[in-house]
Amino acid sequence: MCCSAELTEKDMVPQSINPAYLDAIKGMRFFDPHVHMTSRTTDDYQAMADAGVVALIEPAFWLGQPRTGVDTFRDYYSSLVGWERFRSSQFGIKHYCTIGLNSKEANNEKLSEQVMEILPLFIYKEGVVGIGEIGFDDQTALEEKYYRAQLQLAKDAGLPVQIHTPHRDKKQGTQRSMDIAIEMGLDPYMVIVDHNNEETVKEVLDRGFWAAFTIYPFTKMGNERMVEIVKQYGTERIMVNSAADWGISDPLAVPKTAALMLERGIDKAAIELVTYRNAITAFAQSGQINEADFENVTAVDQSLKYNGSTVLRGGQQPRPNKQSTIIR
Repeated sequence: MCCSAELTEKDMVPQSINPAYLDAIKGMRFFDPHVHMTSRTTDDYQAMADAGVVALIEPAFWLGQPRTGVDTFRDYYSSLVGWERFRSSQFGIKHYCTIGLNSKEANNEKLSEQVMEILPLFIYKEGVVGIGEIGFDDQTALEEKYYRAQLQLAKDAGLPVQIHTPHRDKKQGTQRSMDIAIEMGLDPYMVIVDHNNEETVKEVLDRGFWAAFTIYPFTKMGNERMVEIVKQYGTERIMVNSAADWGISDPLAVPKTAALMLERGIDKAAIELVTYRNAITAFAQSGQINEADFENVTAVDQSLKYNGSTVLRGGQQPRPNKQSTIIR
């Protein structure tokens, strides 16, 4: 529009960007049981809240490059039970986490020993719903050593386990992860096996474990494939997550998958199970999840502070209109 054109009142109103899928899922609630919000922006939190995400679980994971000292782990775990939990609340989303030594960094034995010493300081804190994400990456002897140690920690603490299955040799790594968990006396119903695909799902379910599926562009699972999984295997012990992180990923993967399921003829009751209810059932075994905490969130006060910090910067006003092209 040329600057000399006559503006109307309608022209001055920011135009809403409302994808069609949001209309389809309006009124539905979602629980994303695996999303790395530390690496996401406040815009992502707002978009998730607008799409119906009411609660999430953030598993401890690696940050894209190896950490070099135990204090970096200590600070990271502290942020998961502290600042990030607060930041999520500022958008009306209940934040939980799982705490653990990830498999990729378990190959540094000296550092891993130090991390194992501090894990008990965090796993009993408010909002921690399990040990995770743990398991295998390259399926080395050291990865197995610290996987076993953390399974024992979970067993002693009575906490669920969130297993990361490897990207390479996934079927073998998934089987090995389950074999070890059973060998160590864990109840499969307390173990969530993540990053499943068509190759692993049947055995995971047949052996009594929870099967989580990550909807992650180009790599793990697409949501069209997820629709077919639910059609074939049903909804029992199946859950959907985004695993959104610092890579090319989508924090709206869960609501988008729900919308696609509706479009492809899956009924709402089934969708609710795999995108909301099952995650609660699995991780509530920690004793940390009370659905009432996120069922009726009425108001969010973004002026609140955590240790003197707020999501508002330099006098910002709460919840700015993200659809407007004007930034004040």
